[in-house]
Amino acid sequence: MSTHASEHTGDGRGEGRGEGTLIVVAKAPVPGRVKTRLTPHFTPQQAAALARASLQDTLDAVLATPARRRVLYLDGAPKHWLPDGIEVVPQCSGGLDVRLAAAFALYEGPSLLIGMDTPQVTPELLAQGLDFDGTDARFGPALDGGFWALGLAEPDPALLLGVPMSVSDTGTVQRLRLTASGRAVRDLPALRDVDTPDDAVQVAASAPGTRFAALHAELCAAVR
Repeated sequence: MSTHASEHTGDGRGEGRGEGTLIVVAKAPVPGRVKTRLTPHFTPQQAAALARASLQDTLDAVLATPARRRVLYLDGAPKHWLPDGIEVVPQCSGGLDVRLAAAFALYEGPSLLIGMDTPQVTPELLAQGLDFDGTDARFGPALDGGFWALGLAEPDPALLLGVPMSVSDTGTVQRLRLTASGRAVRDLPALRDVDTPDDAVQVAASAPGTRFAALHAELCAAVR
């Protein structure tokens, strides 16, 4: 896999401000390919716009977090929504467990992997996820049974291979995989992923200052 499909470092925010690598796993916000569970409540175009807002909010938090490097591990092509200071790496093929494992193989040293579905995430939470003082792993459970963040002081891709993804016990199985390896694990706060219209309502309410919340309010007002 290429490690630098493209690189944006125009404002220098991605350089030399901390230890560890932040990796955001995302799909390009293309109508019909992202957030399909938000339809038919929203049109495919509106669902994609919400996905883009969620991704941009996530990348804002990433850019504000001290880190050695900041990476977007992307399925699709970056467009104008990509800010400066983010490296872009194309996702490999295979199941989600294979792709997440490959993300942890990209770089050496402490890494924190997050998704694009939690626009409410903050720099403080991400910094906590990159703090491995006294622990080997950080685990951020999602309220749907998955996980929104996984951090490893010493990345080992094998820890993700074979974990069943996108099912109700994904998070439980992944966390057990970590502890069974002998690693000490500290949990991050549980967050809600944006998957359904109800999720979108609750996440927007919990993060009123985000692009996601503003767009969600605009779209909901338009259909009243």
